[in-house]
Amino acid sequence: MRQILFSAMIALAVSITLTPLLIKLFARRKVGQEIRAEGPASHQAKRGTPTMGGIAILVGMWAGYLGAHLLGMRHDAAGISVSGLLVLGLATALGVVGFLDDFIKLRRQRNLGLTATGKYIGQLTAAVVFGVLALRFPASTGLTPGSRHMSDVRDVATVSFGLAGFLLVVTFLVVAWSNAVNITDGLDGLAAGSMSFALGAYVIITFWQYTNACATTPVAGCYNVRDPLDLAVVCAAGVGACTGFLWWNAAPAKIFMGDTGSLALGGLLAGLSVTTRTELLMAVVGALFFAEILSVLLQIVVFRTTRNRLFKMAPFHHHFELSKWAETTVIIRFWLLAGISSAVGLMLFYGEYLAAIG
Repeated sequence: MRQILFSAMIALAVSITLTPLLIKLFARRKVGQEIRAEGPASHQAKRGTPTMGGIAILVGMWAGYLGAHLLGMRHDAAGISVSGLLVLGLATALGVVGFLDDFIKLRRQRNLGLTATGKYIGQLTAAVVFGVLALRFPASTGLTPGSRHMSDVRDVATVSFGLAGFLLVVTFLVVAWSNAVNITDGLDGLAAGSMSFALGAYVIITFWQYTNACATTPVAGCYNVRDPLDLAVVCAAGVGACTGFLWWNAAPAKIFMGDTGSLALGGLLAGLSVTTRTELLMAVVGALFFAEILSVLLQIVVFRTTRNRLFKMAPFHHHFELSKWAETTVIIRFWLLAGISSAVGLMLFYGEYLAAIG
């Protein structure tokens, strides 16, 4: 438990301290965000706001994770695990893809960075490497970080994949979640605040999996997850880093996370869903992100089939802005939705546990 608290506090301290330094650095170098011309008119005032703040989130996460383990050595706490490194490695790899996207945007002073093909190549490469490694490194119990079974709250024994099928599932999850968070990051503090709720829920989920692990407590309802305690440390680092960044990213934002942050955080969700055996549960906990990317897909499908728009603008947080909701109203109400979906996910998780032991 100490490690989880250490991780959150260190990540928060590093993120909240590093972010204003990035703001000053980027403002001095005039590294500012370009704004979509077709977006809400009120967003044009944000042109030139420093971006690539996701650097502070990634640094905060790594500092929290490594710092917690360093401090935890005094208390004979669990060491660094393969699962924790794989999830953070996936997030970092996608953060690098996002950094390249942001850098090209700023260098060429346009709202488009990497081509769609270039971005997908980066996402697919990170996903395949993560997927291959997730099926390696068995623990003494034989558990690997990933499982070839589909999972909701735990592995579904009747649904399994070969290597190719598993890699396809992992690739879909990585691309879907990284793009979902990327699309959600369109209003000040929306993505960072919503991620704090989702990752906070996963701190509880992973810690519960640790206290009820089959390796230590082989009873009905136990969980076969490799390194759940270390994954809780990763989640806590994510919460701390996002919260520290949100201090400066809340409306009116002084800095944006950019694709550097949003792709990394999406990768974090994807990696956690695989390593905790909760791929389907993640769709509930992260329902806001799911709804955001779904709104874009629905907009495309409806427009191409009927030539009419389902929303005034997609993703649908812009629909509410164009419906005369104040930006802060949209943000706060979407935060509430993120909190509710995280709570519902926790209830489903605990309800399944009660059913398993009953």
